[in-house]
Amino acid sequence: MRHFSLIGAAVAAAVLSSCSPAGEPAAKEEAAVAPPPGRQAVYAAATEGAEPFVRALYGVYIAGGPEEAPPAPGQDPIYSRMLNAAIITDFNLAQGRNGGEVPTLNYDPICGCQDQGVFTLDSLAVTPTGERTADAAVAFTNAGATTRQTLKLIKEGPMWRVVDVIDADGKSLNDTLIKAIEAQGG
Repeated sequence: MRHFSLIGAAVAAAVLSSCSPAGEPAAKEEAAVAPPPGRQAVYAAATEGAEPFVRALYGVYIAGGPEEAPPAPGQDPIYSRMLNAAIITDFNLAQGRNGGEVPTLNYDPICGCQDQGVFTLDSLAVTPTGERTADAAVAFTNAGATTRQTLKLIKEGPMWRVVDVIDADGKSLNDTLIKAIEAQGG
């Protein structure tokens, strides 16, 4: 008897799904495949290519900002090993002085901000600079202020990562961190 109940449930499910409007099941499948903007979508895009990676990075801000807490300083997979090393060294040196000071990197370098408002990605141009490197020139508007910067990218293993952020004035995040580390005796 139980066997017939299972068959009946399967037939009922098949009949109900055949009553759906044409194209609806495909739309549901597509929605399930595309991850929502967030860290998992960024990590997935980082394996697809430099441009999908950068688009996913900024897609998080367009969607209203990161919902997840960022990883601990120096442990963020969107950054290269070298940039993560500079971030954690700067952080540890700042925390070790006089009960803790603010580290040099006290903002989100991807949006160049501490606070986020309405966000749009206005332009993106990715230029390969080597076999495993690229530059992504971006312009975006955050809370009415337009910012231009260049993300220096490197492919480490299967993932694209940010190795440096160059602001509109040509100032390198990596160079700024290294100078701060050296000034702190690190």
